[in-house]
Amino acid sequence: MTSVLNVDTIADKAGTGPVGLTKQAAAKAFAHAGSSGNSLGSSLNVSSLADEATGLYSITFTNNMSAVPAPNYSDALSIGYNNDPATTSVVKSQSYNTSYGATDSANVYYSVHGDLA
Repeated sequence: MTSVLNVDTIADKAGTGPVGLTKQAAAKAFAHAGSSGNSLGSSLNVSSLADEATGLYSITFTNNMSAVPAPNYSDALSIGYNNDPATTSVVKSQSYNTSYGATDSANVYYSVHGDLA
């Protein structure tokens, strides 16, 4: 026998807000940077994107992660950190060309998994 659950909103126990995904293995942030990393496209839990240098980008989270990376969170497309450590609020990535030189990328995608603060 199959069941169907149709709802418009799932609220917290008090009925005053959404249900939090704080201790589940769901993406806590994602972002798409288009136009060679100069504009923030679709995103979740990302407040801003910075093009810091040739091929160096960082995203700032709307809600911080609970702790700094490894083993507390990982970002799926961070090719290099350029010696800048990630924090609970910012993760950086570096893009390279086939000659291993820093280069701007036409599209930059992020997916961050871990626990929010």
